[in-house]
Amino acid sequence: MIGAFDVHYLKDGRASTAAVLFSDYAAPEPAAVYTHMVSQVEDYLPGAFYKRELPCILTMIKDIREALDEMLVDGYVMLGKRPGLGQYLYESFTGKIPVIGVAKSRFEGAPAAEVYRGRSKNPLYVTSAGMELQEASERIRSMHGPYRVPTLLKQVDLLARGY
Repeated sequence: MIGAFDVHYLKDGRASTAAVLFSDYAAPEPAAVYTHMVSQVEDYLPGAFYKRELPCILTMIKDIREALDEMLVDGYVMLGKRPGLGQYLYESFTGKIPVIGVAKSRFEGAPAAEVYRGRSKNPLYVTSAGMELQEASERIRSMHGPYRVPTLLKQVDLLARGY
């Protein structure tokens, strides 16, 4: 099963975490949906975003009953030569579950592939751990939906925001 994760931070110090699971990148609907509220999260630290987001995702994963074969995160795997959220998630599972990072904005120095979807003139920036970057890019390109952001990634974002 493939799991896509997103976290939304609330003004009261909590975080809403969501996951959508699917077995095929072209799937228009998730096979399962999970949401979880984290009561207290770390403050944002520039350059250490993973310290805020990773605990939320790891807590969510404890609730998931299905076995995960791959994971997608909103963000980067590597930030240049420094590990990003995706790399820390990959290492949390001792490199046994590949992680694909999908970002909407460029991070200077990150080894990302630009993936154009639909009619958008703006790419998604794809990074990966445990999987060749070209393969990860093709998987994101093949995801369902006519727009820049694939249907299921938009859905997990909306779920994290409470919609």
